[in-house]
Amino acid sequence: MDSPTPSPSDSVGEQFADTANVWLEWFLGTPLRIILIVVIGSILLAILRRLINRVAEHIADGTPLTERRGMKGLSQSAVGTVLLRANPLANARRAQRARTIGSVLRSTVNILVGTTIVLMVLTELGMNIAPFLASAGIVGVALGFGAQSLVKDFLSGTFMLLEDQYGVGDSVDFGVVSGTVEEVALRVTKVRDADGTLWYIRNGEILRTGNKSQEWGRASVEVHVAYFADLEQVERVLRDAGQEVAADPVLGTYLLEQPAVSGIESMTPEEMVLRVSVKTQAAMQSEVSRALRTTVRERLAAARVPLPGAEAPAEVEDAAVPDAEVPPHGTAPARGAAPATGPQDTLQNRDTVQNGDSVQRRDSVQSPGPSATARDTGRDAMADDPSQPDR
Repeated sequence: MDSPTPSPSDSVGEQFADTANVWLEWFLGTPLRIILIVVIGSILLAILRRLINRVAEHIADGTPLTERRGMKGLSQSAVGTVLLRANPLANARRAQRARTIGSVLRSTVNILVGTTIVLMVLTELGMNIAPFLASAGIVGVALGFGAQSLVKDFLSGTFMLLEDQYGVGDSVDFGVVSGTVEEVALRVTKVRDADGTLWYIRNGEILRTGNKSQEWGRASVEVHVAYFADLEQVERVLRDAGQEVAADPVLGTYLLEQPAVSGIESMTPEEMVLRVSVKTQAAMQSEVSRALRTTVRERLAAARVPLPGAEAPAEVEDAAVPDAEVPPHGTAPARGAAPATGPQDTLQNRDTVQNGDSVQRRDSVQSPGPSATARDTGRDAMADDPSQPDR
């Protein structure tokens, strides 16, 4: 019995099935792994970016942690109330800082996840990534030595933003430069000083930072008065001056405490130094200090408090010798009594004596003596005698 002859359709079907199996085996190998790597990496990158965006927006909007979902019960407690009052997130400077940090973190995540995906795909394609890793190591070492200052600036700027050391609008003191921050970046910070000069400071070169605009400040004024001034009066005048500033409708809103007058801070044989201080809002200490100085000056002047350099009041003592009897005006002194001489008479007599002596000395110098007179007489006689020859 003869075997059946396969039809052309059966041959085509078998070939298609074999081709499909080959393609399926190939797809389930390297292509599928590459696709999975790219998809999983993309999903991970999207999740990380979304998480960073949510955290940055929460910080930028100033949403307190205790008012977020799942933590609203804490905000009703005493601890939560204190945390809400002490939380300084709701301000524009914090929003800028949060968004800057979010941008840096997103860029970092993109580089890390993207590099990992590319290396894994190259590995699946059969390429040796060891040379790439070695090249990356060499490039890292070269950057570490050649651009270490640049890397230092970026790292310092990143930590500065994370720690919220200062921001735009803050009054800062960097040691060499003091002024107001106008722009903050990862590499440089722009500061404008009191003279209007704009300074570009590399973040890696900032060794210390004094921020006068965070949380609160203190206005302090030192007052120098004379050593012999009445201490109780001076303290009372300074307290009145502080109360006047606190009662001001504008300046009083900047004060967080009542002004306080300390005792003697220092003392020399010429002066005493006292201090008036008050706790103020952040960045308001300079304005309050100027107002305190003006008010203290006016109060001291009104109370006639002596300042350093003033002479101490003289202490008048009763004389032990009785005053001389002076006759009334228009009455001649008694007979036999010495005429009364006052200070003007004494000075006049002294000037007369001195003038007489000077005139006498001048006359003695100018008048010729007897020898000079005889010599002149003999010279005239010889000139009249004709027997004398001419000389």
